[in-house]
Amino acid sequence: MLQLLVVALLFTENLEPGSCSPRPDQKPDQDDWIRRAIHYMESNPETLQELMSKDFDLMEGDIVLSRDRNAVGSRWPTLRIPYVISSDLDGQTGDILAAMEMLSRHTCITFHKRTTETDYLFFRPSRGCASFVGYRGGQQPVFIGPHCIVGNIVHEVLHALGFHHEHTRTDRGQYITILSPNIMPGKERNFQMYDGETFNLPYDTASIMHYGSTFFSSNGLPTIVANKDVNGMGQRVKMTETDVKRVRELYSCDSLKHETETRKTDDNGNSSMADAVTSDLGTNRTNQSSSSSITVVPPVSLLQLTSTSRRCSNSTRPL
Repeated sequence: MLQLLVVALLFTENLEPGSCSPRPDQKPDQDDWIRRAIHYMESNPETLQELMSKDFDLMEGDIVLSRDRNAVGSRWPTLRIPYVISSDLDGQTGDILAAMEMLSRHTCITFHKRTTETDYLFFRPSRGCASFVGYRGGQQPVFIGPHCIVGNIVHEVLHALGFHHEHTRTDRGQYITILSPNIMPGKERNFQMYDGETFNLPYDTASIMHYGSTFFSSNGLPTIVANKDVNGMGQRVKMTETDVKRVRELYSCDSLKHETETRKTDDNGNSSMADAVTSDLGTNRTNQSSSSSITVVPPVSLLQLTSTSRRCSNSTRPL
């Protein structure tokens, strides 16, 4: 309940002056605020770490700073990435394993439980979903909040592998429009553009790394709209073909094709690290849904929160 009230207060603090003030004859509706808070938290968990935590410096909601924008300079030195999952995440272990399985299914990246490795991913509980971008060395945290589902976790692991948000690309103007009047005050920097490696791949509005339409909305209205009718902006259901190609390009998967194909067994005839996540996932399916049956719901529109229930003005001026 405390967490919900904190988010409700954030909504109150970030309402645009003059546009969403209740009429004098209207009484505050605590249930309405709680409903709005729950709706936002469930729809946009990748924004919650920045909104609710002061433990780390963050930007764009789920990126733990540093600010190096060049993914090429921060790739992991190995294709076989060790991980540890905090025991406090027992209820989400199946989702974490399913996320790693989704990522390794079409790339040369594999994940295995850490033994003695110095550098590894550490999945730990938090208020929202967040990650550093790229290889850091040592114990590298990936933050998993209670509302982080499989697709959100894939998004965060891709950050950890070195990838930034799609909406920050400098060529985005052909594809999306940023509606700055609807952005929470002080969060405008989360919509800035940066130079970075694109591998000459096209802008992908449906990328699993793209913001949803209401990220950091101050009033429930869109902060991002697509310039053309497209499906799936902000989806957290699957990696797109472009998402897969980026991973394969950064980690030179195609040049290692032969090695990838022969990695099913190691020199001693043991099961490869590529099978480790699948094996762990199978163990967890006793108490968790299988990855094939997991439904990852895309962010839900918040339009009704203010335009109807709050009678707020509709701001549509682009950034």
